[in-house]
Amino acid sequence: MKDLKQKLIIEQIDSKLKVYAKVNPDNMPSSGWVNTIRTSIKMTLEQMGSRVNTSKQGAKKVEEREADGSITLNALKEAANALEMELVYGFKPKKGTIFKMIDEAALKKATEIVMRTSKTMELEDQKVNQERLNQAIKDKAKEITSNLPKYLWD
Repeated sequence: MKDLKQKLIIEQIDSKLKVYAKVNPDNMPSSGWVNTIRTSIKMTLEQMGSRVNTSKQGAKKVEEREADGSITLNALKEAANALEMELVYGFKPKKGTIFKMIDEAALKKATEIVMRTSKTMELEDQKVNQERLNQAIKDKAKEITSNLPKYLWD
């Protein structure tokens, strides 16, 4: 990566995201965390509602919205606070790190670009062998990774 500042930024973000590596989104209880925690500590909906300045029905709506994914972060923060918890929010790179995500996207984009060029050359009866194509893809991917052009995410 040519831009050392950008590389440092990505390294710092990757470092911060490491804490989420072991988090599995599938571990969320089907009824949601708010309901699961509230019922496990035997807090009633009335008690929860009182702590977030709403009614029993309002507290139930919070639980339902969390379970169906339509809750806001602010509502989750309020619910967490009512449960004597802290809301922890973050992102987990699907590929493990941001660098791996960039490398895979660059390889995919490089393959598209090189193969498009290869097709044009083939139509002009200038076909390139597979070894040369593979090297061209690697070179283009390295260039893309190094420069992080905006078209990488198209």
